[in-house]
Amino acid sequence: MIDFKSKEKYDFQDLLRVMDILRGEGGCPWDREQTHESIRKNFIEEVYEACEAIDLKDNTLLCEELGDVLLQVVYHADIAEDEGAFTMADVCNGVTRKMVQRHPHIFGDAVASTSSEVLDVWEDVKRKEKGQETYADTIRAVARSLPALAYAQKVQKKAAKAGFDWPDVSGAFDKLSEETDELKRAMNGDGDKTEELGDLLFAAVNIARFLDIDAEEALERASKKFVRRFIAMEEASDRDLRTMSLAELEALWEQVKHTV
Repeated sequence: MIDFKSKEKYDFQDLLRVMDILRGEGGCPWDREQTHESIRKNFIEEVYEACEAIDLKDNTLLCEELGDVLLQVVYHADIAEDEGAFTMADVCNGVTRKMVQRHPHIFGDAVASTSSEVLDVWEDVKRKEKGQETYADTIRAVARSLPALAYAQKVQKKAAKAGFDWPDVSGAFDKLSEETDELKRAMNGDGDKTEELGDLLFAAVNIARFLDIDAEEALERASKKFVRRFIAMEEASDRDLRTMSLAELEALWEQVKHTV
């Protein structure tokens, strides 16, 4: 066996070999027990941590987190190989083939000189690859495991390509007002509150789409802003927040919101 502890630098092949050892006969009991389902959550968490490193503009952390994401890819591929489904080589072959096929303006005769044209070419090739003949096919193909806001925005974009859309953002704002009124009625017993709240959020996502804003990112930024201001509000107070009136809390909020 290779003395991995003595190596100064490791490469991709080393990573594959280490995974084989960990999940092989006599390897790590925990690693050998894992399945696609048991480490699914880990995969999601690692991707989010890589995104956090990007947001922080921390290249050292990003390098580490990308390694963790790569480990998850290798892990799933190794599990699949044990099950006789596919190998890491199949994964590399598939994604490389996909990149070549979806860039016919680079590897073929198609023409695309702008980013917008490139995306159109990409979507056209993708539809042909997946045999998507109708707009309904493209909507059904949107991954349901996406976060709800991202799923809603992607579904709306697919529907808009079929012409099912308002001519401008004013229609989306009118719909938002309509859904707000329906939620208010549901709160008074006329309708399903959960359903109407969902419709309201869906309408808000439509506005984000018209404004070319990522709804998921917008809510994330708003949530982080709230956290910063709440922390600043508590730090600016010499009292327990629970002992303060709502008017006092709002005054304190107004005090810190212009500085944080």
